[in-house]
Amino acid sequence: MTEMTYREALRSTLVEEMDRDPRVLLLGEDIGVYQGTFRITEGLLDRYGPKRVIDTPISELGFIGAAIGMALLGLRPVVEVMTWNFSLPAADQILQNAAKVRYFSGGQVSVPLVIRGPNGAGVQLSAQHSQSLESFYGHFPGLRVVAPATPADAKGLLRTALRSEDPVIFLEHAALYGIKGPVPDGDYTVPFGQAAVVRPGRHVTVVAYSRMLHLALAAADELAREGVECEVVDLRSLRPLDMDTVAESVRRTHRAVVVQEQWPLFGAAAEVAAGIYERCFDDLDAPVERVTGEDVPAPYARNLEKLAFPDEDRIARAVRRVLQ
Repeated sequence: MTEMTYREALRSTLVEEMDRDPRVLLLGEDIGVYQGTFRITEGLLDRYGPKRVIDTPISELGFIGAAIGMALLGLRPVVEVMTWNFSLPAADQILQNAAKVRYFSGGQVSVPLVIRGPNGAGVQLSAQHSQSLESFYGHFPGLRVVAPATPADAKGLLRTALRSEDPVIFLEHAALYGIKGPVPDGDYTVPFGQAAVVRPGRHVTVVAYSRMLHLALAAADELAREGVECEVVDLRSLRPLDMDTVAESVRRTHRAVVVQEQWPLFGAAAEVAAGIYERCFDDLDAPVERVTGEDVPAPYARNLEKLAFPDEDRIARAVRRVLQ
């Protein structure tokens, strides 16, 4: 194990895979000379040169389309979007081409493409830069959608993504880039579709992913002082979605709270809650609770922004409700 930040785990994995496989190359706005808005690609232009670390124009539709073409021709491009909000101009390329080509070709052609960058709420970045798009991309067959919450999973899931034959939507979170944690050395991978029980407990299952995992763990610490033992499950992967691990946990605890940062309607938490009812209805001792962002565009004002997104107190209150 090596202690490193989430940012360092991403960068070191890119370096290891670029050293291992000459087909891996990077594209994105300001990733080369400027070294990336969040410094994920720091030093990589000097190491690999402009043919493998490509500064693109400000045109997501163009350079994501180009990356799909590269993948079809045998390269393994990694696209950095400055924020996932900026991927929306390229949604046609991602959803109509990258996600469907392997199916259209009967498996004869694959699109080994990774699109990565920060997803979710910022800090006073307002409505156009603070959206959580995991349910949007998770809706479409043909894509893999993952959201690592820890440095270890950032490494393990990114390495799996870089070796995948399918296009991967790799959702980071800007608020996590600086967090530190132990990261396994060597050729470490985390399979898609494998959730993790990160805190065992017996009274209630709390399901979360990405930044919400850390808030769920903080709420679990607070509740432990009241004698409540929360079992916390990190989904890690949203497509494929590991409902088996979630269901096993709920059958032990008989209660569930599902947490997401995005808006409440048609969200990942609703899908997980429905899956719990389908698999564990007779095991539940209380209705499943959802903790979500508010159903509004993200406010700019800091006091309103804090009210618009979940925090550990809202998670703790939801847990108390299911225990009543």
